Amino acid sequence: MATQLERARAGEVTPQILAVAQEEGLDPVVVRDRVARGTIVIPNNTIRQHRVVGIGEGLRTKVNASIGTSSDIVDVEAEIRKAKAAEEEGADTLMELSVGGDLDDVRRRVLAATDLPVGNVPLYQAFCEATRRYHDPDKLDEELLFDLIEQQCADGISFMAIHCGINLYTIERLRNQGYRYGGLVSKGGTFMISWMLANGRDNPLYEKFDRVVDILRRYDVVLSLGNGIRAGAIDDSSDRAQVAELITNCELAEIGREMGCQMMVEGPGHVPLDEIEGNIQLQKRMSGHAPYYVLGPLPCDVGAGYDHVTAAVGAASSSRFGADLVCYITPAEHLALPDEHDVREGVRVARLAVHMGDIVKLGERGRILDREMAKARRDMQWDRQFELGLFGAEARAIRASRTPADQDTCTMCGSFCAAKNADALFADCLSAEKR
Repeated sequence: MATQLERARAGEVTPQILAVAQEEGLDPVVVRDRVARGTIVIPNNTIRQHRVVGIGEGLRTKVNASIGTSSDIVDVEAEIRKAKAAEEEGADTLMELSVGGDLDDVRRRVLAATDLPVGNVPLYQAFCEATRRYHDPDKLDEELLFDLIEQQCADGISFMAIHCGINLYTIERLRNQGYRYGGLVSKGGTFMISWMLANGRDNPLYEKFDRVVDILRRYDVVLSLGNGIRAGAIDDSSDRAQVAELITNCELAEIGREMGCQMMVEGPGHVPLDEIEGNIQLQKRMSGHAPYYVLGPLPCDVGAGYDHVTAAVGAASSSRFGADLVCYITPAEHLALPDEHDVREGVRVARLAVHMGDIVKLGERGRILDREMAKARRDMQWDRQFELGLFGAEARAIRASRTPADQDTCTMCGSFCAAKNADALFADCLSAEKR
């Protein structure tokens, strides 16, 4: 079966393309043409029905929520609750990143529990299996790796973060650089580098990239080129090792598209505010504007406990400059496995952050909701405000917990309410629409 990319190139407006166009308020032909160029992807594993989500040029910035067991905590029911919580809070995609317990069972149960497109990182299970079988992840058989990629596609995974861009050249850049303040922070990337050094071989995901693409293309799974050497500290941002991997991934994105596979590029980790725009411009220019899936980014290193806020600042900036999918960060980042409360908080904050960026990125389309909210506040239409707000239920609960004497106002200002007093003075001009 042809992929969304191949069908778009043939001039077809698929049902998925039509659904994205309707959701985003765009002409279906515009969406089709962007899918054909590879600047929009639609995760669409052909054997699993799920919500249609478009990611890329001219679309609302999407939010990904990541869940998964660890080697310390294996509670599948908790992961299912987290998956459902992420969906309830408005996440657009989900990544299942388990490394503890029966990984096939966890993945399949999560897939059954959510209507979201689900992604994963195949290297996690590959190195877990090698450790279980041989007590040494460096003894991973590359055939097992490719078999697992196929199996996970067959289970219904819709996008995969695969670390194809790490190769011997990238490692040489890291060695020649001679230092890293934050070290290596990608689990998959670190294990792959260890495997390469232990076996004296290049990365099979890079050497046999066409094989990776062929598997994912057959299921129409989006290949998200993983960022295994991403910066774990702002002082490592844009260093030679990270940029070398980014260059490779951008080249691979072009090759994969030519082979008919939908492609995304991942990055960049910890990035100071003044480098976010440049990082996104570099990725877009080098990849032919492939969708960019950003992890964070975190613009400082000292926010543990509040890194969901740290990441929100980076996410708003990234969205503004053209990032297409943002991975949420929870309050537990750098500290512990997130619980259900962390997941909910992470999704809410990330959604708010990317909306701020979309106000700029999408122009007039991005401002519609805020303009309606402004008018509802001016006119003290409380139910309308709760309807328009991203977090209407929470806003309603806060107001109800501190009931005002005058139901038109709130207890912040009471009888000194500026909106009510201004309405009495300037009702005609303040409520007039701009001509």
